[in-house]
Amino acid sequence: MSTKQSISRRDFLATSGAMLAGSAFIHPLSEIQAAVAPSTRPAAKLKVAMVGTGDRGTTMWGQPLVQNYPDTIEFVGLCDPNPGRVQVAKEIIGTNCRTYSDLNNPMAAFEKMVTETKPDLVIVTTVDAYHCDYIVRSMELGANALTEKPMVINETQIQRVLDTERKTGRKTRVGHNGRYGPMNSKLWEILRSGEIGEITSVDHNYFLDISHGADYFRRWHRLIEKSGSLLLHKASHHFDRLNYLIDSDPVSVYAEGALVHYGKNGPFRAENCRRCPHSRDCKFYFQLEKNNLYRQLYIDCEKHDGYLRDGCVFRNDINIFDKTAATIKYANGVLVAYSLTCFAPYESSTITVNGTKGRIEVWPHRARPGENRSPGSEIVLFKNFSQREFIPVERLSGVHGGSDDILRDQIFKPGTPDPYKQCAGTRDGAMSCLIGIAARNSIFSGQPVKIADLTSLKPQAQKEYQRDILNMNV
Repeated sequence: MSTKQSISRRDFLATSGAMLAGSAFIHPLSEIQAAVAPSTRPAAKLKVAMVGTGDRGTTMWGQPLVQNYPDTIEFVGLCDPNPGRVQVAKEIIGTNCRTYSDLNNPMAAFEKMVTETKPDLVIVTTVDAYHCDYIVRSMELGANALTEKPMVINETQIQRVLDTERKTGRKTRVGHNGRYGPMNSKLWEILRSGEIGEITSVDHNYFLDISHGADYFRRWHRLIEKSGSLLLHKASHHFDRLNYLIDSDPVSVYAEGALVHYGKNGPFRAENCRRCPHSRDCKFYFQLEKNNLYRQLYIDCEKHDGYLRDGCVFRNDINIFDKTAATIKYANGVLVAYSLTCFAPYESSTITVNGTKGRIEVWPHRARPGENRSPGSEIVLFKNFSQREFIPVERLSGVHGGSDDILRDQIFKPGTPDPYKQCAGTRDGAMSCLIGIAARNSIFSGQPVKIADLTSLKPQAQKEYQRDILNMNV
């Protein structure tokens, strides 16, 4: 499948494949170190290659790895269809590795990189629609894969990844940083303790504001054939968190969704902000050139492929939803009410968990009189026939509340423990995607969608924990 091939609506509704029970990810660095006697030879570094060198790849999986893990990893290759961007990314990341690029045949450039550099691990941070192609080809060429969320964008792609894991013996890990961090760890801990009894239902509402939310409608994410819609690109974070906290697999999804604010709903439109005659009147006018990183990665490189990072949020080709609501049923009987709004006046999320003995609410922290501590959030624990208890949760420094650092340490520091069972493998990646896929299919058809009808994965009442992913120094 060419990486430039478009994906039709029929692809979204297709299913295929044979039974597969689960997967595991053995850290390549551990395999190398096990073959080297530590008393006689230094431990070999994990050889890492990356495909997709945009903002996410460069700042999440590029520069931090070079800076924080110089003794355990080395970049051996970077690949991107845009020849200018891959060179800029190389400088930003701070590596001297080889670079590979081919606008006309991106997969050929990728295969050349993997064949020549022989990486142990390939990090996939491309446009979402192409994750599957690079994950599968990485495993076929002998490397394990680490992919950004969402793992894939349709059910056929999920089955390809599962089948390739089974055939090759190689593994894929998914960078679900959304389940990491103090808040989710504390929630998971309280829920496992039985403080509110058995979970019965969850309400999860997410609000993207008119800055962050609008940004998805400027970029390639605006096209369902590229991102799978925000039910995949954004909400897979939220669905993975639900799966993680509920500790069960989804069995069915019913959803509604529409495009009511962006796209064709706008009062005027242009191709992008820098060429817009309505800049004085548009509240969504975005000055991309003020961001030095974006200028280097996108403005300076758009001459090669024509990609505009500051696309108009009112373009007529926008076909993703900007409001969605879904009802999700889990194998253990838990019911979830979920919603995503992409044009809220402020950005926030709410999580409420109901149980047989009580209820948990997550509140943004607002200091009460006499308090003197850093802002964060708090968990409010309501137990039946008892007073409520406020449990403060401090926000760690760093991107995404410090969760990115925790995730990277767990992957690139062999032996790092996982007390909260947060590592995510192929099954976790698939299940988070399957909720979004089922929701999207339900919006198209107007009918509930059963998860078991989409791939060979069958929902489990208790979510499978992929322990082998953690044995990184075995």
